Amino acid sequence: MTVCDGHPSKPVTPAQAGVHEHRAASRPGWMPAFAGMTGLLHRPSRTGMKGAVAALLLGCGSGAWAQAAGAGSVTVYGRVNTGIEHVRVSGSELGNLTRLSNYRSVIGFRGEEALGDGLKAIWQIEGGVSVDTGAGNIANRDTRVGLSGPWGTVFAGVWTLPYTSATAGFDPFYPTTAGYMALMGNGSAPNATHLSDTSSFDRRQANQVQYWSPKWKGLSARIAHGLREDTHPDTGSKPSLWSGSLSWEGGPWQLTAAHERHHNYQTADSTDTASKLGAAWQSGPARVAAVVERLRYGTASGELTRNAWYLSGTYRLGAGSLRVGYARAAEGKGPSAETVGFFRSGADTGASQLTLGYEHGLSKRTALYAFYSRIRNERAAIYDFAINEIGVAAGQRPSVLAVGLRHSF
Repeated sequence: MTVCDGHPSKPVTPAQAGVHEHRAASRPGWMPAFAGMTGLLHRPSRTGMKGAVAALLLGCGSGAWAQAAGAGSVTVYGRVNTGIEHVRVSGSELGNLTRLSNYRSVIGFRGEEALGDGLKAIWQIEGGVSVDTGAGNIANRDTRVGLSGPWGTVFAGVWTLPYTSATAGFDPFYPTTAGYMALMGNGSAPNATHLSDTSSFDRRQANQVQYWSPKWKGLSARIAHGLREDTHPDTGSKPSLWSGSLSWEGGPWQLTAAHERHHNYQTADSTDTASKLGAAWQSGPARVAAVVERLRYGTASGELTRNAWYLSGTYRLGAGSLRVGYARAAEGKGPSAETVGFFRSGADTGASQLTLGYEHGLSKRTALYAFYSRIRNERAAIYDFAINEIGVAAGQRPSVLAVGLRHSF
């Protein structure tokens, strides 16, 4: 990667969750004028990398940097992830369809400033980029500002909830069309308020605060609160949520427990809950993971519950890896007559999803992959892929065959 003034950036290093970073270098550079962006980029200094940030957003042009006012660091990172899919729904007029799909591609900027005595100011601005359509948003993904110290990390903004992040890494196909969110968590909400999505427990929530504890002997905790900012137009209630997770890592094991509560989502005085346990075990090139989950909704016509479980496995073969995932959702239970998300109460409302895939690393930052996934709905079930939905009726069985390319920077 080369910035507009000709200065190359520093080599990339691996970052969390497979996203690689470019660290800002301390050398002169220029950046096109972009109203408001200098404030977002953490009191920017005159660095070549920040010129690269501007080039990514606007292309090279004229303009000058604001003067540096303090020391800190800025990182630009991202993921470009897309696939060509062949989708089919059995028993549907859709027939066969070939399409280009986006798998939550992102571009982001993060930074921190040392404040003394181990205290740091932290910030991140992350936006989704649709590789297939060219659409995008500068801050609709994990975006925050906060403080971090020996006591942990606290921040406010838009962020993935602890319930979601606790087991997302257990699914080798997350976040593609084949992701386990079709059955686990009852769908996926990449950016949600209390009113925009009232069913999913796999979500990134707006208007929230989070606290992350420091790690102690492999044990760590996270808790989030979605503030009561929205007012339901029909009931006048103010929904809110709590989400938390407790995780432990030691040797080949990773264990986690998570719980989430939604208040006033279905009615003016309702409570929806989700609870799950997860475990992953690594042995040489092989890794297996399992998740069990129970969802409960308080609807106007009564309680609606459902149990589900998920198993996955990966096996490394040189530069590649074989991957498999299987999810099973039981029938919905309870007196409720309503459909919430992908499920409802009654006989033959269960479903299963089998996914097989292979990924080959072309480099540390680029991978080519393929997968096949099929949802087997029972006669009255309506489960669909949570990302890039196809559209199904009761009993129909959607499937997808994809070849994709992912590049991280």
